Amino acid sequence: MATSAEPTEVEKLFRRTIPTGIEHGTVTVVVGRGEERHPIEVTAFRGEGAYSDARRPDEVHFGVPLDEDLARRDLVINAIAYDPVAGRLHDPFDGQGDLAARRIRAVGVAEERFLEDGLRVMRTVRFAAQLEFELEAETEAAIPAALPSLARVAVERVREELHKLLASRRPSLGLVIAQRTGIFGVVLPEVHAAAGDAAAAERFARACARVDAAAAAGRPIAVREAALLVDAVDRAGAERVMRRLKTSKRERADFVRLIDSGSWWRAARPSDAELRRQLAAIGREQAALVLALWRDDGAAVGRTGDAETLAGRAEGILSAGDALSIGELAVDGQELMTALGLSPGRLVGDILASLLERVLDDPSRNQRDDLLAVARSVAAQSATGE
Repeated sequence: MATSAEPTEVEKLFRRTIPTGIEHGTVTVVVGRGEERHPIEVTAFRGEGAYSDARRPDEVHFGVPLDEDLARRDLVINAIAYDPVAGRLHDPFDGQGDLAARRIRAVGVAEERFLEDGLRVMRTVRFAAQLEFELEAETEAAIPAALPSLARVAVERVREELHKLLASRRPSLGLVIAQRTGIFGVVLPEVHAAAGDAAAAERFARACARVDAAAAAGRPIAVREAALLVDAVDRAGAERVMRRLKTSKRERADFVRLIDSGSWWRAARPSDAELRRQLAAIGREQAALVLALWRDDGAAVGRTGDAETLAGRAEGILSAGDALSIGELAVDGQELMTALGLSPGRLVGDILASLLERVLDDPSRNQRDDLLAVARSVAAQSATGE
């Protein structure tokens, strides 16, 4: 909510407030009680000074008219105010006209708006994809000049906008603009196709098709992100991308596994044992995401049938409950030590790894007595140094 009241006045008017961004005019008013309790951000009409950090104004001043407050917004469709008392819209820049025309256009001089806040170029592209609106040519032309400002924006904010873009029904609508304007040269240089690089342009087009296929199938963001990058990075590159985007350790590990396995299916004509080994490397928790990526990649490269066949075989293995990890074997380390008279140590781990290899070759061998017999043989060989 926006108001002509200054932050200190808002604090006096309400019983429970939080000074969340009071220096920039924002006070959070807490209304309701118990489960009905919720916060409402209330910001004063404001004018702004320079944006030396390309994200927030160095200074703000209150007491400006509503039109001046709206004039500092990023896009015309975001510069509409509603007066709930009078029940009318205040729309000085014809945002309703842009909505009707399905158009994305900056307020005032586009380059000035983008230079004020580098994240606005990402928001603009995201809105174009999310709403499936056309980006006005003049607004798009202003994006390249603002890329140095984008480079200074906190990477967490950039990642958030990228994920919102990927969550669109047709992410390629925004991805293509991000490529064309050079945004990806700053945000994800791994997928950026420089002018004249035909091979990179082909990879990018394939990535867009893959991401759209993932979106059409309702895949989670992690799969869509992997679909964008699977052709562009290897395992080490995936790790670098995730570190640069400041993701959690778990997110990095999951993403690296997705990239590692995402294109494996293309050259694979695996036996069931080889497919089980691949699924073991992926991990049961991550398997559904990887199979989704195979299917989306197959759609993108014109091999839907091949990808579907392999993914279907993998699903059969998963649903059959074939052991894919040491923890899924019919014996555990404690049973081995008791049955073989072993002490805790490396030998126990080596025996379990050997048992898993046999079970990956033939799941029917995952029987307690069978595994203990094999374990005795492996232990005996180890004792004699064979």
